[in-house]
Amino acid sequence: MARQKVVLAYSGGLDTSVLVRILTDDYGLDVIAVHVDVGETRDAEQLKARAKKAGAVGVEIISGKREYTTDFIFPSLQANALYQGVYPLNAALSRAMIARHLVAMAKKHGASAVAHGSTGKGNDQVRFDLSSRALAPEMKLIVPQRERYITRDFAIEYAKKHGIEVPATVEKPFSIDENLWGRSIEGGVLEDPNTEPPEAAFAWTRAVKDAPDAPGIVTIGFEAGLPVSLNGEKPAPEALISKLNSIAGEHGVGRIDLMEDRVVGIKSRELYEAPAAVTLIAARKDLERFTLTSDCNKLKAQLDQVYATLVYEGFWFSPLRDALDAFNRSLATNVEGTVRVSLHKGSLRVVGRESRFGVYNKKLATYGKEDKFDHRAAEGFIQLLGMQLVEYRRLHPVGIEPR
Repeated sequence: MARQKVVLAYSGGLDTSVLVRILTDDYGLDVIAVHVDVGETRDAEQLKARAKKAGAVGVEIISGKREYTTDFIFPSLQANALYQGVYPLNAALSRAMIARHLVAMAKKHGASAVAHGSTGKGNDQVRFDLSSRALAPEMKLIVPQRERYITRDFAIEYAKKHGIEVPATVEKPFSIDENLWGRSIEGGVLEDPNTEPPEAAFAWTRAVKDAPDAPGIVTIGFEAGLPVSLNGEKPAPEALISKLNSIAGEHGVGRIDLMEDRVVGIKSRELYEAPAAVTLIAARKDLERFTLTSDCNKLKAQLDQVYATLVYEGFWFSPLRDALDAFNRSLATNVEGTVRVSLHKGSLRVVGRESRFGVYNKKLATYGKEDKFDHRAAEGFIQLLGMQLVEYRRLHPVGIEPR
C-alpha cells in the first residue's frame, strides 16, 4: 500500500530538518519539502540536499521575492502596518504566502496533509493553520511540534544522532527567521527581558557606535502609495527593498526590541531587524499626512492598527482584510511624491517631502506678508465649535478654586 504524502513547510533550519525525519519515520509519511524563497540568504541546492538527506522524497524550491513584495508586503505597507505600533509583520506576512504555496503544492502532489514546524505557544501555528484552512478546509494539518512538544535541545541532539546538518548549535541557540521585509531573532539569552541583546544577534544593522558619523540621506519616490524609486533610481520592487535594507542598516536603523503580546495570550521578548520596513513606513506615513485630508488621516490611523492586528493574528485571507485593502488602495491614489529621510546613528527623520497632491497652501499657512488666511473668520468658527461646551458648562459649572 502506497504511503500517503504530506507537504512540509521547509526552511532548512533545525526544526524543519528534524521534522522531515520525524514525519517519515514516526508518522509513516512521504515528505515533500516545500521552501518558499521570500528573501532568505540560503543556497537552493544546499537546501535540496539537506532535505533529501533528512529523508524527503521530493523538494520544491519556489522563487517568490517578487510575489512576496507585490502581493503581501505592498498591501501591508499601504496600511502602514506595525503591530503594537512597532513590529512590521515580516514573519506574519511570509506565513500567509507560504501557506498559499503549501496548499498549491499539496494539490499538485496529491498530498493528504500539510505540515509545519511551529510550536504550540507561538504565533506561527495560528497563521499557518488559519491560512491553510481558509484556502483548503478539507486539508489535514499535522503539527508535530505542537503534538509532541519537541524542545530545541532535543532537536539539536536528534539532528546529531541522525546526521542531519543544521545551522544551529547549543553554544549559539538563537532562532532566526528572515525574509525581505525583516529579520526575527529569539531564544537563548534574549529570553531574559532585562538582558541587553548581544551584538552577535544582529546581522543587518550596525551598532550605533559603529555607524557612520555623517547622516545618510535617502530620497524615496512614491506612486499610488507605493515606493517606485530610491535616490532617483527605479529598481524592481524587491530590489528597492533590499537596497534600502543595506543603506538604512548601515546607519543602524531598524533595530526593534519588543515585549510582544502573542496571539496565544503570553508576552514574549522579540528582537527584529527591519531597516527598509521601518524607513518606508515612516516615509509613507509622512507623505500620507501631506496628501490626505484630516478626516481621512484620522480614520486611516485607526484602521491601520486594525489591519496590523488582523494580519498578526493570522487573518490574511479574511474578507475584512480584503475590504481594508480596497479602502487603502482608494485613498492611495494621490499619495504620490518624494520623501527625503535622514538616517543617523540608529534614528531616522523625515526632512522633506514634495508632492503635486500636497494638501498644503503656503499662502494660508504662512505668517509672512503673503498671508491670505481670513483671521476674522476664526472668531465665528470658534463660537460655533464650542457652543455645546459653553451651554453644558452654563448648566454644570466647573469649580475654579484651587483644591
